[in-house]
Amino acid sequence: YWELLIFLLALTAATSALDNGLMRTPPMGWMSWERFRCNVNCENDPKNCISENLFRDMADRLAEDGWKEMGYDHVMIDDCWSSMLRDKDGRLQPDPQRFPGGIAKLARYLHDRGLKLGIYGDLGTHTCGGYPGTTLDKIETDAQTFASWGVDFLKLDGCYSNEEDQQKGYPLMSKALNATGRPIGYSCSWPAYRGGLPPSVNYTLLGEICNLWRNYDDIQDSWNSVQDITDWFFDNQEILQPEAGPGRWNDPDMLIIGNFGLSVDQSRSQMALWAIMAAPLIMSNNLRTLSSEARAILQNRAAIAINQDPMGVQGRRLLQERSLIEVYWRPLSQSASALVFLSRRQDMPYQYHTSLAKLNYTAGSYEAYDVFTGKTLSGLSATTEFTVSINPSGVVMWYVYPKMHYEDPQDDGRYPYIRQKYRMSSSLHFHKPRVVPPSLL
Repeated sequence: YWELLIFLLALTAATSALDNGLMRTPPMGWMSWERFRCNVNCENDPKNCISENLFRDMADRLAEDGWKEMGYDHVMIDDCWSSMLRDKDGRLQPDPQRFPGGIAKLARYLHDRGLKLGIYGDLGTHTCGGYPGTTLDKIETDAQTFASWGVDFLKLDGCYSNEEDQQKGYPLMSKALNATGRPIGYSCSWPAYRGGLPPSVNYTLLGEICNLWRNYDDIQDSWNSVQDITDWFFDNQEILQPEAGPGRWNDPDMLIIGNFGLSVDQSRSQMALWAIMAAPLIMSNNLRTLSSEARAILQNRAAIAINQDPMGVQGRRLLQERSLIEVYWRPLSQSASALVFLSRRQDMPYQYHTSLAKLNYTAGSYEAYDVFTGKTLSGLSATTEFTVSINPSGVVMWYVYPKMHYEDPQDDGRYPYIRQKYRMSSSLHFHKPRVVPPSLL
């Protein structure tokens, strides 16, 4: 059953994605909005205002602190970057005081460091922050402007627009971006303004014109917000889950790990759930002052590898127990999978008892790598009963793989996809299959 489901989901996603060759795995990087909002007070808060200095600082951190090597390669400007007026030729322009060097120079700064620049627009008369929007007559002009600056990604919001303009504008911007000849990833906020669900939202069309889309409300810096977003996505998983795939992703919004609203356990929970959802991993935090705990979670190699799995199938919620434990599952390449055990409890660590068979795994021998402790559990059959201890509002996350025999007893063949690509410790006792898949070579 699971094998057939995985095949059908992968086939469906692969045949209907935007054909610009971009974002075959969920995009990763950093965005300004959740942490820095529309702070334009550079006189009194120069370190934290929306300015070229902020984005250069974050680019430096991505390039110098190991983030780029982990896949975090986008720096994304959100709202409030522009001047309040277009230039004499009707083009958007950055605020001259806060971006004196211009966007093209900022893009070159990022490109010189192996990074990509994202920018924000709004399909309406004004952006959500009150800056000039991109009305229908300005779509081609703005697309050409972004391309001329060397922009690599556009988030197009929907404030101060109506349903008719959205129906025309989001597809038109997709065509205009492609017509520039520059590869520009395209994020559409369209579904978030239409309730996120059919019949108001046509996900088949979205997959043909957008690389990712915001489905639901903005994230806030709180565990309640993370839970609300998680609940909405998984309550509607029968609709949303089949729509995601390489080049076309559901976007539950930014990672808030490292800010003020989440505990360490809750931060692990957000990272795990976003990995299960095949969600974009777009941080919005202050990389200059990030704690070591937050950095370890955001740079966790196994969690990133699960998120970036090339098959690109979004995961599902399997169970909601009366004990307030929930179980999530995602199929991965090479017959592997990810499991997340989430506690919604608020009292004390909970001992959850189950087996892989109870989670619909077929008969066989398995091993499980604990993503956040680095320990490996060997000798699991599908029917082996096991217990995981889950902290309140915390998770246990496993990378599960079938144990396969290897031919050469002198070579223990520890070559799983995620270990090779992300240089994980050889303490993961994966065993070489008789036929090595091409992705391992």
